[in-house]
Amino acid sequence: MIRGQASPNHGDRRGETPRLIVLHYTGMADAASARRRLCDPGAEVSAHWLIDEDGATEALVPEDRRAWHAGAGSWQGREDVNSRSIGIELVNPGDRPFPAPQMAALAALLRGIMARWQLGPEAVIGHSDMAPGRKVDPGPRFDWEGLARAGLALWPDAGGADLPLADCLDAIGYPPADAQTRLAAFRLRACPGAQGPESVEDRRRAAALAALFRAARSAAARGAPARCGH
Repeated sequence: MIRGQASPNHGDRRGETPRLIVLHYTGMADAASARRRLCDPGAEVSAHWLIDEDGATEALVPEDRRAWHAGAGSWQGREDVNSRSIGIELVNPGDRPFPAPQMAALAALLRGIMARWQLGPEAVIGHSDMAPGRKVDPGPRFDWEGLARAGLALWPDAGGADLPLADCLDAIGYPPADAQTRLAAFRLRACPGAQGPESVEDRRRAAALAALFRAARSAAARGAPARCGH
């Protein structure tokens, strides 16, 4: 079910069009609390979409407008992510798995967004990807692998070569930060639960994910259909 309550918190896209979809968790107890904040002019935050735990989907900001969901950060060397992205908030306090109805609704919503804006699975990132150290959502409980199986994200299904981690994270799109901060952000995405110093497994998974991102971007540049990895 899709319903809508307009948020006043949006603006002009500053000449940009959506090239990214940024996934968030609300970090709040329920949808009502999140909706109030996302629609509060004093809060100066918003998102295009809000998905409740039962799958109910709410449109808060038109997709052709600039919602205020991403904040400071960058991806692939480009800042002002708000101007070139669509933000999706998933109702979750941050300490639990995402229910199946919510993930099914997210998958349906992503398919629609990707079709409308001609985006491939490489366009779907987490808030923690573009803002390492500042944000951790959608967190280690989010099922990136399942999303990739549906063709809606990228996931390394096999280890790549043992290459320098920093080079691989650059190729994926992570912004500059200290090594540990970037490692933590990458692990939230591709190695949930991993702890300790950088490992061979981190490097191999980063190399595999970097290869998927390179291939997807190359296909998009040629106008070819994107292929997903998982």
